[in-house]
Amino acid sequence: MCGILAIIGKGKDEGLVKQLSKRMSHRGPDESDICITERGHILSHERLSIIDLTTGRQPIQGTSKAWMVHNGEIYNHQQLRDTVLSHHSFRTRSDSEVIVHLYEEFGYDFCNILDGIFAFVVINGDDFIAGRDPLGVKPLYYGLDERGRIYFSSEMKSINDQCQTFSTFPPGHYYTPQTGFVKYYRPEWEVAAKAIEGSDFTAIRQTLTKAVEKRLMSDVPVGVLLSGGLDSSIISSIAARLLKESGQKLRSFSIGLNSDAPDVVAARKVAEFLGTEHHELYFTIEEGIEILDKLIWHLETYDVTSVRASTPMYFLSKAITEMGIKVVLSGEGADEIFGGYLYFRNAPSAADFQKETIERVQKLFTADLLRADKSTMAHGLEARVPFLDKSFLELAIKIRPEEKQPKTYNDIEKYVLRKAFDTPEFPYLPDEVLWRQKEQFSDGVGYSWIDTLIEYCAYRVTDEELKTAEERFPYNTPATKEAYFYRTLFHKHFPQVSAAQTVRKWIPKWQENTDPSGRANTAHVQADMSLTQINLEV
Repeated sequence: MCGILAIIGKGKDEGLVKQLSKRMSHRGPDESDICITERGHILSHERLSIIDLTTGRQPIQGTSKAWMVHNGEIYNHQQLRDTVLSHHSFRTRSDSEVIVHLYEEFGYDFCNILDGIFAFVVINGDDFIAGRDPLGVKPLYYGLDERGRIYFSSEMKSINDQCQTFSTFPPGHYYTPQTGFVKYYRPEWEVAAKAIEGSDFTAIRQTLTKAVEKRLMSDVPVGVLLSGGLDSSIISSIAARLLKESGQKLRSFSIGLNSDAPDVVAARKVAEFLGTEHHELYFTIEEGIEILDKLIWHLETYDVTSVRASTPMYFLSKAITEMGIKVVLSGEGADEIFGGYLYFRNAPSAADFQKETIERVQKLFTADLLRADKSTMAHGLEARVPFLDKSFLELAIKIRPEEKQPKTYNDIEKYVLRKAFDTPEFPYLPDEVLWRQKEQFSDGVGYSWIDTLIEYCAYRVTDEELKTAEERFPYNTPATKEAYFYRTLFHKHFPQVSAAQTVRKWIPKWQENTDPSGRANTAHVQADMSLTQINLEV
């Protein structure tokens, strides 16, 4: 994982470009480099070395004049080297290098060949292509300055004061000067009516296992973010089994306000069950409030849900990197695919349920994926998300909504996923964790975290300020004092209208209370469900 900056157009000062790139040096603390092409275009790279620690420095030159920078991981890079690129000469062992060779081999039409997560720019003379992975796991922004130069960057902070206009690069697209934006990722599941397949528990288990296995690809140690919720616990269990086969022990990490926090208690049970090398981290509410300004600078969003959940993730990531870990697996995506959030229980129909799952997956890059990337990469930690593997997503999201709806199983969310890993003969998880009710990350670290945040923001924002919020923030006007406070911090760092327009606020549907906390939903139950409540048949 890294930070990339590309400027298409002549005349930009090299020293200034280095300074702009260094604004995101937290993404790549290991090394950095810059390339000015023969046509005057510039590529800059801040590297977090994970694959090919010795020769994988970027920018990387292709066979001839093409140069590239890439942020992400290409899991099928060795397969590509051995097949369609077998006649190419490679300069490194880096997974990234296949991108420039695919451009040389196929021109613009190669993004669908890649299996991985990516944001990249390839420059060849005055020709170039920029692309982003199908779901936007890796961030990318683009903009134009007053002289018409085109910018691409992993983070907004490197270009926001250079460009007259800028925006988020759409996931699943590539851009070239000849074609403009092209949507290359067109999965069948984007059409809700095609969700017609039945549940196959074995296929779910096997496909997710393959997704985890490929994400263990690394030349450095890999850990797991273990909240004790269903999603991260399943990923942890699969990873622990795979690593055990090669004589390795998984390192797991959890965080909360104290040792009695819901997530900490559940994670401890999972770690003991799996036999991981487990680490518990704690933070105080005062510490969380103190870093809000810096956090929002890193996150580049004012979305309430993202800020709440990113705070513990930010502290956890810092502690993990201090222990020498550079890569972690994480459980993002399962709630969107399977309709796991508590408000999904209130979906008026199966069609509405399915439409919402699809939209939530499509918009993940504005919320959970943004949070997962930027709160971890703030400390040079790479997060990998197996649930969003293309093959697993294709399988799981096309299951009939009637089979995924909680009301089909006495209001048990993600029943299909739970049942796929309910294997009593060789259990993946303890029953009390496998069947634990959904607890959103910002709630699970300790309920007083959100409650105190709301009180603090109410103290910092006056009634008059909130009343006149539309005058100060006409776009995406904040509706609560908490939202107003976060927006104020965001505006200090990113005052441009273009910056505000990159943020998409999320409000849960089908419930009276629009607060995004899971506890705002009437379905929330603070006590764990007993096993007798979920003894159901499919």
